[in-house]
Amino acid sequence: MAYKPSIDPWINVNMGDVADLDYMQAVKRDYFRGDDSFFKNITPDELIAEMDGNGVEKALVTYSLEDPKAWILDFPKRYPGRFFLAVVPDLKRGMKTLWELEELAREYPVALARVAPFQLNVAPNEALYFPFYSKCIEMDLPVGINTGICGPPLPSECQNPMHLDKVCHHFPELRLIMQHGADPWWDFALRLMIKYRNLYMMTSAYAPRHFPASLLHFMKTRGKKKIMFASDHPVLSIERCVREAHELDVDEGLLEDFLYNTAERVLFGKRHSRYGEFAIDSYTRDTMRDIKKEA
Repeated sequence: MAYKPSIDPWINVNMGDVADLDYMQAVKRDYFRGDDSFFKNITPDELIAEMDGNGVEKALVTYSLEDPKAWILDFPKRYPGRFFLAVVPDLKRGMKTLWELEELAREYPVALARVAPFQLNVAPNEALYFPFYSKCIEMDLPVGINTGICGPPLPSECQNPMHLDKVCHHFPELRLIMQHGADPWWDFALRLMIKYRNLYMMTSAYAPRHFPASLLHFMKTRGKKKIMFASDHPVLSIERCVREAHELDVDEGLLEDFLYNTAERVLFGKRHSRYGEFAIDSYTRDTMRDIKKEA
């Protein structure tokens, strides 16, 4: 089957490095019931083959500033215009991690900064996050925050999307993306997206065939430009998520928005940084120029 073009904003290429974490073993065993492919490090060539086989044009690979893996930076180097970085800052280190984020974004195409509140057990409306939000607003860098009950057997109340109500109110310039859906607080999340124009959701780690009826209704009505596809590969495979997305009961225009257009606009649209141009600006501009030449 020929699939429509898509963007995948959540791919983990270093799952093999976290196999010794007890809570990740529990995620594999009890939550996703994963097979041996769950804990595997992925090479750029392997991932490109997987993407090409499923119509994925661009992908974000996760890069942590708490435990940086230099080899992950080879992805955008090897395949410019195909791979971009989703950077996880170490908020416990305050401004130091934010200066590292800014420095990294000057050299590499950083498309997103993301955090998972369950790893800190601190809700995203607490002061720990405020410098992070301010820095990302100044960089015009979108922020992803996990919402919903997390897969690991760890406290999840900090990921209730209602915590984002104050965040969106106090930081209206921040482009904020709820990650991993919002189960079981879908209605809160959908209502907040109606309320705040810069609040979005990606469906990473949530198989499309399990989307709740309320989410599908929102996608077809007031949320047509609010929801973006993502897999969480290899936790949920690209192949499965793309295939199940094409099986959704939605029209072609909405499917294109879900798979591609919303992510393209939110993650790769024109930046207006207060610090001048970052690497992603030239990556995006040069890639578009090359595409036009080939055409």
